[in-house]
This record gives sequence, structure tokens and C-alpha cells, in this order.
Amino acid sequence: MLGIIFILQLLTAVSVVIWFILIVFRGQFWRADQYLSNTKTSFSTPAEIVIIIPARNEEETIGQSISSLLQQDYKGAISIIIINDSSNDNTLEVVKSASQGCNNIHLINGTETPNAWTGKLWAMAQGIEFAKKTFCHADYYLFTDSDILHHPENVTELATKATNENLSLVSLMVKLRCISIWEILLMPAFIFFFQKIYPFSIVNNPKKSNAAAAGGCMLVNCLDLERVGGLKNIKAAIIDDCALAMLLKQANPIWLGLTQYTKSLRKYKSLSDISQMVSRTAFVQLNYSVLNLFIAIIGMLIIYIIPVVSILIGALTEETSLFVLGLMGWIIMFFAYAPTLTLYNRPIWEASFLPISALLYSTMTAISAWQYMLGRGPIWKGRSMTRAGKHNAT
Repeated sequence: MLGIIFILQLLTAVSVVIWFILIVFRGQFWRADQYLSNTKTSFSTPAEIVIIIPARNEEETIGQSISSLLQQDYKGAISIIIINDSSNDNTLEVVKSASQGCNNIHLINGTETPNAWTGKLWAMAQGIEFAKKTFCHADYYLFTDSDILHHPENVTELATKATNENLSLVSLMVKLRCISIWEILLMPAFIFFFQKIYPFSIVNNPKKSNAAAAGGCMLVNCLDLERVGGLKNIKAAIIDDCALAMLLKQANPIWLGLTQYTKSLRKYKSLSDISQMVSRTAFVQLNYSVLNLFIAIIGMLIIYIIPVVSILIGALTEETSLFVLGLMGWIIMFFAYAPTLTLYNRPIWEASFLPISALLYSTMTAISAWQYMLGRGPIWKGRSMTRAGKHNAT
């Protein structure tokens, strides 16, 4: 028993040290404080923006998304291109209904995805080709998903940020839906983990090579995209948003931030829904490496689970030092997570559930790896991503 206590003490001390390093030296990611300012530029000549929306089986949300884009307060020219990516639901009918009487909405039917391309990037590429022919003077592309509800000033704020600071990319991590029990448990945690992997303040530092974006809302400078070779250079990327960010940061600085007001309408009613979303990219994020998978899971257990285990065992065995070490780790974890919960208007006491969230995400990551090892890559919107993912890994 003494040996087990000693090992737990050692692991818990490691956890506390890691938390200290994360809090102090990881770009203050836990503060969740990177937001677009309310400052607006009075454009002498407002930039022309083409909004490109890949749509595959989005009948539930795309109508609301289009409506929110039509209500933007932006003073410049806005055009919307919607690429129907082989939908087999009522997406087409919903788009046509929402577009009635609107001359600035263009609906095109996408062609079959070529080998070595992922479906979404191919749809985006087709949108760009249409934009080049129809809107040859466009300054920016706004890539956005079919489930995003844009607040009325969103395009203005994005364009202001990009123009004022000469950025090649401005991206928002939109506010995810947080209604079902699984969304409450896992969505704020998803944002917390994403910020830990890609600290926004470091991403936004032009002197750092770190790059990331959130695919639901990305304003891209057209000339910069051409300058770095276009989407064909990342055509097989499954984590397409971060791949695009890495590409564009070669041209000019980028910016990634949070928002309270632009939201995702996508519903994750069950744990299975969230698991499918995570498994699509989790093992890709680890570069398809079993060693990286092992290190990631062990790391998650040490950082998030060991402090709780130490508190419980320390209390049961009256090992005060073990209990105190565990409590230190848990308290740091609790307060680090609190700002993200505040972003989602959730009570602070829900930070107590972060170890459970971490355990579930670790399990989903292991499932993602298992699927790839069995040759059963994830299915996303009814389409297998195995082929493109394997190509991307080489």
C-alpha cells in the first residue's frame, strides 16, 4: 500500500507541476479572453466579400444561417455562394426557399470529390472557382458552415479586424450549442481543450509559427490565399481549418478568437453524436501515431484524473500529503476551467465535472485510433473519410 501511495504522490506532484506550467507558460489560454473589439472602421471603400458555404445534408439549419447572413449590417458588397455537396435530404429545397427574391445568393451543385481531396475542401474549392469567374474583384472570402447563426454585426467586425491589421485570416470559434446534458458536459470542455492545444494569444502572435482556425467562420484574404497556392496545397487535410491557417500564416498574420454572439445551431443530443465528431479528427491530430496516442492518454489521466483519485484515496487512508497534493491540482484545474464556463453562461461549480469530460474525450480519442487501425475511418455526414485521411498522413 505504501508503494501505491508513493506512486500516487509522485504522479500528483507531476500533475500539479504540469498545471503550473500550463497556467503560467501556455499563453494564458485558460483566460478565454481573445475577442473581436467593438471598434469599427468607416471604410472609404468597403471590401467586397464573397461568402462561401459548403452544404451537405443541412436541411435543419441552413435556412436560419442564410437568413442571418442576409441581415448583416455590412456596408460593402456581399455575395453568397452555396455549394450543394451531394445532399440527399431537403437542403436544396430549403436553400431555394430562403433565397427567394435575393439576387446575391448563388446555388451551385458540386461535382464528385476527386481522389486525394476531402469533400469539404473540394466544395470550398468549387466555390472559389465560381467566385473568381463571377466576383473577380472580391477582397475576402468568408468560409462558413451551414449551421452557423451570424449576429448582425459579425461580417463588419471580421472585415474591420482584417483590414485594420492587414490579416490574411480572421477566424471565430463560434459559440457551440450547450443545451443537452452531453453538450453541457462536453462542449465547454471541447473549447477548453482546443485553447490548450492552440493557445489563441500565441496563434495571434505574428512572431510565432503556431497557427489554428475554426472552420465554422473564417474570413480569408483572397490575394493571400492565391499567394500561398490556394486550397490545392491542403486538399487532403481532414483538419482543414488549422491546415488553412498554417498555410495563410506564411503570407500575413492571422487572428483566432471567441465570440458570445455568433453561434452554432448543430445539435449533439447524444454521446454518440459527439463521439462521431471527435473521432473524425482525434487520431489525425496525433499524426496517426500509436506512441502519440499513448502519451496523450497518459497525459490526460495524469493531468485530470490523478488529482481526483489522490483526493479520494488520501481521504480514505488519511494520507494528508496525498490529499493536499490532489486538492492543489483539483483547485488549479477548477479555476482554470471557470472562464470557459463563464463564456458559456454555465455555473462555475460545473468545473468539478472536467475530469469526467477529460476521461470521455480520452476514450473517444482511443476509439478514433481503433477505427483507423481497423481500416474503418470515421463517417461524417454519410461519407467515409478514410481515403483522404490516409493520403493526408503520408
